[in-house]
Amino acid sequence: MNELRDQTEPTIIVDRHARMTSIVLNRPRVLNSLNLEMIRAIDHALDEIEADQNMQFVLFSGAGERGFCAGGDVKAIAQAVQQKLSPTAEQILEEEYDLCLRLHRFPKPLIALADGITMGAGLGLASAADLLLATERTRMAMPETRIGFFPDVGASGWMFAKCPKGYPEYLGLTGYEMVGAEAVRTGFASHLVKSERLPELVTVLEGYSGTLSRLRSAATEELLAVLVHFFDSNIPPKPEMDEWVATYFAGKSSVVEIMESLRQCSMQTQLCDGVFHRLAERSPTAVAVTLSLLRHNEGRQLEEVFQADLKAARFILAHPDYVEGVRARLIDKDDNPQWQPASIEEVGDLDLEL
Repeated sequence: MNELRDQTEPTIIVDRHARMTSIVLNRPRVLNSLNLEMIRAIDHALDEIEADQNMQFVLFSGAGERGFCAGGDVKAIAQAVQQKLSPTAEQILEEEYDLCLRLHRFPKPLIALADGITMGAGLGLASAADLLLATERTRMAMPETRIGFFPDVGASGWMFAKCPKGYPEYLGLTGYEMVGAEAVRTGFASHLVKSERLPELVTVLEGYSGTLSRLRSAATEELLAVLVHFFDSNIPPKPEMDEWVATYFAGKSSVVEIMESLRQCSMQTQLCDGVFHRLAERSPTAVAVTLSLLRHNEGRQLEEVFQADLKAARFILAHPDYVEGVRARLIDKDDNPQWQPASIEEVGDLDLEL
């Protein structure tokens, strides 16, 4: 019955209010993961919002109680690769990237409620929001290297604009999970809101009937003034972790060098040990691709970043680690992927042609 309901219900729910259009990702049984139908439905909704002068801003949220969006439909992409339908796999990613870029360049303000799990492609959508609201239940991460992929959806570019020094490399390589206030501290979310206050916040936005500036940045400031009393300013700093991340990750261009420095770590030893083992369990090729993209995309325009993502995706889809990672982590769940090659030292030069 639940599977039938998922097939018959729309992948997104679009509601129009006085000045706001609400887009709810509506695949709760799979944590609202993005498939091609959903991507196209969102794109169509954006066409209508952009053309409607009465609609002045957009609110994104996720159906269900578990999260906003867990990412893209990686099983579908892996299946397409296994069936030698690489153009289909590439098409899914290309349309996903086009949608994410469109959101970053959209003329009207975007608000995203990242309540619960917000990862991978879910962060691709949410990262474009002018107001990205986290709650104490928010869990943000980019765990792609664990399944033999890389943090895509423009992350290797936009993280440098959002995050403190060293965090783009640290978050992209290790899949470190940011919970609640930590998502704000690291720059991924813009504000923290108690989850119990979200219904009231949504009601305020639905009833908003003022006239916003036509300039997206100015309109965002006006919306910020409407919502400011909902925000929780208790964001604990972590200066020692910031120093450690900057020391061991900022500007690095060699994964081997990072691993060696973690082996010889003299500060924050517990952090070093944990991160060393976390990196060691990931696809060596995917980790190397990730660092190459970070170095290539830092400071570039998002259009160039997404183009580089697509080139890197073609490389990864043709590599055995992606299908193997999805098998081991998500399908068979034996948690024992056989990476090719098995160590970062064996990866050698990558021919990404970025």
